[in-house]
Amino acid sequence: MASRSIFSNLKSNGGDKLADARWGRLLSSVPSWVKKASVRSAAAASNESLKGRILGLRSPTESATEVLRSWVDSGQKVDIPQLLSITQILHKSRRYNQALQILTWQETQKGLQMPAVAHATKVKLLIKVGNLTAAEEHFNCLPNTASQKAACLPLLNGYVKESDIGKAEAFMSKLVSMGLTLCPHLYNEMMKLYIATSQFEKVPLVIKEMNRNKIPKNILSYNLWMDASARSSGVAKAEAVYAEMLSDERVCMGWSTLSTLANIYTKAGLVQKAETALKTAETKLSASNSFGYIFLMTQYALLKKKTEVLRLWQTSKLIGKRMTCANYMCILSCLVRLGGIVEAEKVFMEWEYNCRNYDIRVSNVLLGAYVKNGWMEKAESLHRHTLEKGGCPNYKTWEILMEGWVKSQDMVKAVTAMKKGFALLKYCHWRPPHYTLVTIAEYFEKHGNSDDANNFFRDVQRLGLASSEIYKSWFRNHLLAKTPAFDILEMMYKDGIEMDNEISALVQALNEQSKSDSRD
Repeated sequence: MASRSIFSNLKSNGGDKLADARWGRLLSSVPSWVKKASVRSAAAASNESLKGRILGLRSPTESATEVLRSWVDSGQKVDIPQLLSITQILHKSRRYNQALQILTWQETQKGLQMPAVAHATKVKLLIKVGNLTAAEEHFNCLPNTASQKAACLPLLNGYVKESDIGKAEAFMSKLVSMGLTLCPHLYNEMMKLYIATSQFEKVPLVIKEMNRNKIPKNILSYNLWMDASARSSGVAKAEAVYAEMLSDERVCMGWSTLSTLANIYTKAGLVQKAETALKTAETKLSASNSFGYIFLMTQYALLKKKTEVLRLWQTSKLIGKRMTCANYMCILSCLVRLGGIVEAEKVFMEWEYNCRNYDIRVSNVLLGAYVKNGWMEKAESLHRHTLEKGGCPNYKTWEILMEGWVKSQDMVKAVTAMKKGFALLKYCHWRPPHYTLVTIAEYFEKHGNSDDANNFFRDVQRLGLASSEIYKSWFRNHLLAKTPAFDILEMMYKDGIEMDNEISALVQALNEQSKSDSRD
């Protein structure tokens, strides 16, 4: 009661005002940087909470849209930089669908106008999930020139990856007619496309177009031009392009150009010139980045210079930054190419000692070397070791082991590896070697039971891997098992397999067998 009376007295005597005054003095004495830090901390906590909720989604099928709706419904705010940051993280983590969900949701929200970079990211993501048509539709509906300029390169890149020359050329013409200021990267993409499709004679036409439109050439422009010139017209023409680049004051020659030139010389058998170019390239390497070493080590490996490969490897480690899996995969591939298995095993042990996450792609390099040399005991031992270390086999792991077991006629293990590889096809595009599939098909003809054989053939057909040889084996399997093959001809037709004399004879034999069985 006493307490209540004291507070009542304070209130009746202006205690509230006195208290407010005292609190006001206390608050005013707090430095402004503390207040600002508190506001920033609260905002950061809010942002991190939304980021944490979305990044914490365990399954790729879980909806980022639902998280955003729940967040907004609870009275929380979101902003454009926040959404872009989360989208970029999801993109890098290959969680493309969830990244797309965020951008799609953002487009429907008032006050969250999509910036140009977001439109470019959406085009990239649509292409990543295999929806190039949707990417085209999104580009055609972009609201302004800035968004079009940002999104045109990823869309063109999508055409290049699909090797769709017609669409790529039509798109470049469309960009010109739209009056957009084109950058060198777009022309570089076109040169990549022509080189990838062996239309080397079109690359100089791209260069002429750049010159006519006063588009400055960059290092990559010259590198691509050199490569195409060498392939179409020989070393002398490539050297002429190199000389022109040296006279271009806007371009600073680096290791990549000299590496390209060295590769041209190597292919032409000009070993001394290739080595000279590589030595000059070494002087251009960064003192803070080991990326360039990967390319030069590969070039020295092509020249069969193991000493130079090892020297560059040791030099690259002196840079001071942590060596990536790409660095280790490169040195292992170089040593394996040069027959340096012992050195490769030492490097692999070094990687295992230093690695934080066990990347199966690194061990696959050594695994492939063992299989290529016919050392299946070592290959199996390494495979078991990687599993014990927490490595997760990918489709390439199973392809390597499958090939090894096929060659050593251990077909039961080969079939098991094939099934495990097939199980991963929903996550990647894998086409196992054709001869391996044919060998397994022949194995099923001689040793497999009809159910296992039929499952194998249907899996191969469903995955678009069937060939004339596979179908012939499938027919023979039905003949041996004395079972009808009603739908195989229809599958052949859909797969575009031509009916040759052997297939025709097999079909006739199956028909006669079916008639005989019906009479019995």
